[in-house]
Amino acid sequence: MIVLVKLLISHILGDFILQPRSWVREKEQKKLRSPKLYLHVLIHFLLLTILLWDLSLWPMVLIIGGSHLIVDSLKVLFQSNSRRRLFFFIDQALHISVILLTWNYFIAETSIIDELNSLNFWALLTCLIFLTKPASIIMQVIFSKWKIDKLTKGDESLEDAGKYIGILERVLVFIFIVMGRWEAVGFLITAKSVFRFGDLKEAKQRKLTEYVLIGTLISFGIAILTALLYINFIK
Repeated sequence: MIVLVKLLISHILGDFILQPRSWVREKEQKKLRSPKLYLHVLIHFLLLTILLWDLSLWPMVLIIGGSHLIVDSLKVLFQSNSRRRLFFFIDQALHISVILLTWNYFIAETSIIDELNSLNFWALLTCLIFLTKPASIIMQVIFSKWKIDKLTKGDESLEDAGKYIGILERVLVFIFIVMGRWEAVGFLITAKSVFRFGDLKEAKQRKLTEYVLIGTLISFGIAILTALLYINFIK
């Protein structure tokens, strides 16, 4: 496991700590003609070599470093301004995947594929997927009897912010309960209440207050019930 940690540290240092923003801009402008692209990859090779410090692991250094060059080259070639955020996450997902697969092939005693094919993993994945859009749709159906648009008319907010906040809070509640950290759930509820209190106080609308309260309780309730079902299922 220490080898995997070193590989991840190497990636974090190379991609975030030792890569100035100016290098990123130059790579986006000059693409494959940018010297910073190859200097960036060279830094990854050096970090991998230094942190691993084991000549017998040279195939891992070659595979991870070489794949980094390929992935970053494809990124600068096909990335556009409108898709920069998407390509960032794809880029990071590919790098981490290569690290995990390489570590699994050369070092790990048990296969990642075997772990991913376990009943616990699929049950966990099912719960997490359910807590995203399906749970949001269920809440929309429940709230369809109330026309809340009239209450929030003229209220400016980030696009889809409420949806993402709901998904994140449900996933966090689920994780906290699975880990046995019920106190963290209480802290999350308190934190949300504090942030919401000012808005509700300014709005001075009882209906809006009731709407937010019901929404919060349903969202947390769904997450708590899902977590309890998962815990009992894996037992």
